[in-house]
Amino acid sequence: MEKKLRILFLLGGLPHYFKLLLNKMNSLEDMEVMLVMPGKRGATLGSGVHESREGADFKLFELEERQAWYGKAAFSGLRPLLKREKPDVLVVGWPYMLQFFFDPLLPRFLRKNNIRLVYRDIPFNMPPYGKAGEYFRKQRVRHEAGGEGLKKGLKAYWAFVLLTEIRKRYLHMADALIFYVDTAFELMSSYGIPRDRVFITANSPDTDRLLATFERVRQQPLLLSPNPQRLIHVGRLVKWKRVDLILEAIKDLEGLYPQIELVVVGFGPEEAALKQQAESLGIAGRVTFTGGIYDEVVLGQYLHASAVYVLAGMGGLSINDAMCFAKPVICSEADGTEKRLVRENINGKYFENGDAADLARQISFFIEDPARVRSFGENSLKIIREEVNIHTVLQEFRRAFQYAVDQGGKQK
Repeated sequence: MEKKLRILFLLGGLPHYFKLLLNKMNSLEDMEVMLVMPGKRGATLGSGVHESREGADFKLFELEERQAWYGKAAFSGLRPLLKREKPDVLVVGWPYMLQFFFDPLLPRFLRKNNIRLVYRDIPFNMPPYGKAGEYFRKQRVRHEAGGEGLKKGLKAYWAFVLLTEIRKRYLHMADALIFYVDTAFELMSSYGIPRDRVFITANSPDTDRLLATFERVRQQPLLLSPNPQRLIHVGRLVKWKRVDLILEAIKDLEGLYPQIELVVVGFGPEEAALKQQAESLGIAGRVTFTGGIYDEVVLGQYLHASAVYVLAGMGGLSINDAMCFAKPVICSEADGTEKRLVRENINGKYFENGDAADLARQISFFIEDPARVRSFGENSLKIIREEVNIHTVLQEFRRAFQYAVDQGGKQK
C-alpha cells in the first residue's frame, strides 16, 4: 500500500459536522488526518456553534490561540508541532492564513520541510481583484460573523482595499486552493491564480450517516402530528439567519392557511427577541422553539414531520441536512454555497433577499400543493445521493491534496 498522506488542518474550533467529515476522511486508506485547534473556545468560532470533540477518530492537538499584532487570531507554538508531526499537507483558512503572510519565516519553514500549503475558504466578502472599492461602495461587505450589519466608513473602506492586496499575496502562497462556490475559478483568475490550482467542492456533513438516519426515522411513528403546512428552520438563532423574516411570513399567511406553523430548531442570542416577536405578531401558538438538537435521530424526526425547510438568511449545512430528509428548500442567495444544492423549480425556490412578502409567496407555492412538496423533496434526496455528498466532497479534497504534493512549489 502506498504511503498515507498526512493532512493537518488548522481550525478555530471543531463543529460537530466537521468532526464527522474529518472522521470520514481519516477512515480512507490513503489519508491520515490531524487537527490543530485552540485549547479554549476559539475567537473565530461563531456564536452558538456547537463544538464536539468526543468521538474524534483523528489526532487532535491544542495550541494557544492569541491575537496577533494585526488584530486577528494566530497560533503559538505552531512551528515545533509541524516539525514534530511532519504533515505532507497543511490546510489553512481565514484568518489563520494571515499568520503565514505576516511571518515570512513560516512559508520558508514549510518549503524546507516539504509541507504543502492548501488554502480553504467559502469565499466570503471576497471581491474580484481590482474591484474592491466598487464592491465596498455597493455595500456588499459584511462583518465576519456573517451579517451583524454592513461595514461602513472611510476607515473600513481603506482596510478592505488593503486586505484585498494582502489577499492577492497570500493566495499565491498556497500550493492548492479549495473553495465551496462554483464562481471561484473566475474569482481566482482575477487574482492571477492558475485554474489548475483551484479545486471546487461543497461543504457537506456526513451524508452517509444522515441518509441512514432518514431510513431509520421513516420506520418510526411521527414525532409530531401530521401537518402539510408545517415549516421548519434549523440553525443558530443569530441575526444573520433572519428567522424574523419567517415569522413575518407566517403572520402574512395565517389567514390563508389555518394550519400553518413553524418549528425553530436551534439556540442563540436572538432567541428571546424572536419569541417576543412571535408574541407581538400574535403567532406564538404557531411557533415552536425546540432549542438546540444535536441528536441526529431526534433532529431527523422533526425534519421528517415537517413539509418544507426554510432558510431566510445566511446559510450553513442545514440545507444539506434537510435535503437528506427529502425536504424541499426555500432560501435566498447568500454566500453562494446554496447554489450548488438548491435548484429553482427543481428542489426549491429562491426569494428576494430580505423580502418577507416574497418569502410568503414562495411558502404558498409549496403549501398549496402537497404533491409539489413531495416531488421537490424527492429531487432534494436525489441531488444528495447522486451529486453533493460526503463521497464527492472527499474526492475533491483528495484531488487538491494530491495536486499540492505533486505540483507544490513548481509554479511559484
